[in-house]
Amino acid sequence: MDRRSDLENIKAALARPARPSSDYDLNPEVVLPDGRPLRPAAVLIALEDGPNGPTVLLTKRASHLKHHPGQIAFPGGKIDDGDAGPRAAALREAWEEVGLAPENVDVLAELPCHETVTGYDVYPILAWIKEPFEPQPEAGEVSEVFRVPLSFLMRPENFNIEGRRWRGTRREYFVIPYGPYYIWGATARMLKALADRWPS
Repeated sequence: MDRRSDLENIKAALARPARPSSDYDLNPEVVLPDGRPLRPAAVLIALEDGPNGPTVLLTKRASHLKHHPGQIAFPGGKIDDGDAGPRAAALREAWEEVGLAPENVDVLAELPCHETVTGYDVYPILAWIKEPFEPQPEAGEVSEVFRVPLSFLMRPENFNIEGRRWRGTRREYFVIPYGPYYIWGATARMLKALADRWPS
């Protein structure tokens, strides 16, 4: 598939209806209080040309981190007071975490927010990396940077549902096994939200 077809699929997906997602989507019995405080954050879902079509840039968080050590994530983090909104925050975090320069990124869309069980309202920013670049993981936060074919992540059959006990109750969530990588939780759910809009 050529880049023009790839971009047409992306445009077709973005034209379809979407709604906010949540870590609680597979647990409808959980009743969330109105007016609950949520901290704003943003992540960059960065697409780039690969040998067999677009790929998605993902990171493996450093094992020594206090929160989510070793988990697979998009570049991203909380929105700081100095950020001019979610897009600016996602681009800043991608620069800090993997060395992706903001000027090498075309933002395609701001996807619907995703609420996490840790109390964040995450803005997923879908973007295209314009020119090839060599990731430079920030050792304090990122242990590895890798790419996954977008076509793999957009296939419904590659999503599984698993569960575990968390804070005294069983919580179910989406997972996407890919080689040695275990993509799950909020990262998998945001990808599932995009896959649900993808042309079949």
